[in-house]
Amino acid sequence: MGCCNSKNADTKASRMARWRSTGIVALCDSKLKSFPDEVLGLERSVRTLDLTCNRIVDIPLEINKLMNLQRLILADNHIERLPVNLGLLQSIKVLKLDKNRMKTLPEELGQLVKLERLSVSENCLVNLPDTIGGLHNLVLLNVSSNKLQYFPESIGKCSSLEELQANDASKFFTRVQEFTEHIPSWKSYFYGSISTD
Repeated sequence: MGCCNSKNADTKASRMARWRSTGIVALCDSKLKSFPDEVLGLERSVRTLDLTCNRIVDIPLEINKLMNLQRLILADNHIERLPVNLGLLQSIKVLKLDKNRMKTLPEELGQLVKLERLSVSENCLVNLPDTIGGLHNLVLLNVSSNKLQYFPESIGKCSSLEELQANDASKFFTRVQEFTEHIPSWKSYFYGSISTD
């Protein structure tokens, strides 16, 4: 028994050391039902966190300890909401939350000023926060396969936006065009039944 415990401890220690040295934590398809607490102990060491294909429901408030996090990939889980202090992760450039169960995104999302790619397809979103207009470095926004009723007018302030994926948003296509026609970087509007390429 003691030998097995020692082996497990060594395995965990070596794993933590590897994560700390590489800055990459990848626990894809690990059958996790909760956010791995040991990751929070790494604090500033983590630059990429990939927890794709698990069964995680909640993201802890303590995620703001990962101050140098640049890529947060939580696709294909059971996440219902994001913590408000996600906005404190000022280094994030990539945020992938596809295939979850979210109905709303926190207003604090607009504080992620370095965010370049936001993907929240296949959720249950009915709207986007007005603060999304604060994402001036956002290049790609994927909101396909949600229940969106409208786009906030502030999306027109996303001055770096090049690509919007919203394959089920034909009902407010004209309105989005109005918001985005003054964005010089704009390249493609929609995938699916509507495209302006």
